[in-house]
Amino acid sequence: MIRPASLLFVVLFALPASAEGWRERFKDPEDGAFDASNYLLDYRGVLPVPILITEPAVGYGGGIAAAWFSESIRDKAARVQPGGRLTPPNILVAGAFATENGTRGGGAGARLSFDEDRWRYRGGAAAMKVNLDFFGIGGGDFALAYTLKGWATFHEGMRRLGESDHFLGVRYLYLDLASTLRADFSNTGLAPREFAQKTSEIGFRYQYDSRDNIFFSRSGIEGALDVMLARRGLGSDNDFETYRSHLWAFHPLGERFVGAMRLDARAARGDVPFYQLPFIDMRGVPAARYQDENTGVAEVEGRYYFTPRWVGVAFLGAGRVWGRGLSFDDAASVVSRGAGFRYVIARRLGLAAGIDVARGPEKTAWYIQVGNAWR
Repeated sequence: MIRPASLLFVVLFALPASAEGWRERFKDPEDGAFDASNYLLDYRGVLPVPILITEPAVGYGGGIAAAWFSESIRDKAARVQPGGRLTPPNILVAGAFATENGTRGGGAGARLSFDEDRWRYRGGAAAMKVNLDFFGIGGGDFALAYTLKGWATFHEGMRRLGESDHFLGVRYLYLDLASTLRADFSNTGLAPREFAQKTSEIGFRYQYDSRDNIFFSRSGIEGALDVMLARRGLGSDNDFETYRSHLWAFHPLGERFVGAMRLDARAARGDVPFYQLPFIDMRGVPAARYQDENTGVAEVEGRYYFTPRWVGVAFLGAGRVWGRGLSFDDAASVVSRGAGFRYVIARRLGLAAGIDVARGPEKTAWYIQVGNAWR
C-alpha cells in the first residue's frame, strides 16, 4: 500500500545530489516539511499524483493523474480587500486508471471561477469500461454481474446571487453506455425497458457554500439541491428524474478539533436505468451495493490536529434505501464506522491527503482520500 505523498517522497529523495535545487521546490520554508505548494504555485508545476484504487466494488487498481492549480488560497487572501471575497483557485485535472476486475477509464476535467467568484464552472468528460455487480432492489444476497462501456460528459455553470453565499445554476449530463449482462434479470424486480444506453439530462442546482476551504474544510457549510430531468426530446432513451439534497457542516471546536456532519438524500422516479438508481455512498459500503428509488445517509466525522501537518480522523455513518423493495420503516439501516489520517500535502492550498479504514456490513475496506471525503 503506497500513499501518494510517500511515493513522491521516494521519487524526490532518490534523485542525485545535483537535483537538490529541484527537491527544494517540495520543501516548505516555514517548517522544512515535505510540501507541494511551492512546486504547484510558484513554479506553476503539474503535480503527477499516483492513483491507488481500493473501492471494493471494482477491486484494487491504480493509475496516474496530473493536477494543476492556478494560485494559492494564501496568496489570494493577501489581495482580498476589506469586505471582499476569497476566490477559490482554478483546478485542471487529467488521469487514467485500471483495476483488477477489468474496470478501466480515463478523462479530464476542470473547476473554474470567474469575476471574483461570481461565476463558477465545473465539468469534464471521460471514457470508461466498468465491471460491477447489481444486487437487486434493496441490496440482496444475489449478485448480477454487468459491464458498462462508453463515455460520459458533465457540465455545470453557477451564478452567485448578489454578494451572498447562495448560487443558482444549470447542469447537463450525457451518458452513452452500452450495458452487457452476464446473467438474466429474473427475480430482480427490473423490466427490460430499464436497459438504457443513452441518457441525456438537464437540470438545475441551488447551492449554499460558506466553507473556508473547498479542499479540506475546517469551518462553514456546503448545502445543495439538485434536480435532473432525462427526456427523449433531449436524446435520452428513457424518461426519468433524479433528485439530490445534501448538507455538509464543519465547525472548529478549539484549536485542534473539528467536528463535521453530513446529511444526504437522493431519489429517482420514472423509467430509471438500473445503474442510475440511487445507492448508499459511504465509506465501508461498496458502491452500488444497496440501491432503490430512495436513499438517505447521515454521517459524523471528527478530526484532531496532532500537528499543523498531521490530522487524525474518525467517522460513523448510517444509510437506508427504500421505495420499490421496502418502505422506509421496513428497511434496515446500513452502518459503517472507521478512522484514518491526513497529511497536509500543500499547506498554501489547504490540501490534505491520507488513508481511511472503514468497516461496513460485509467487510473492511480502506480508501485513499484527497481533501474532504464527502463528494
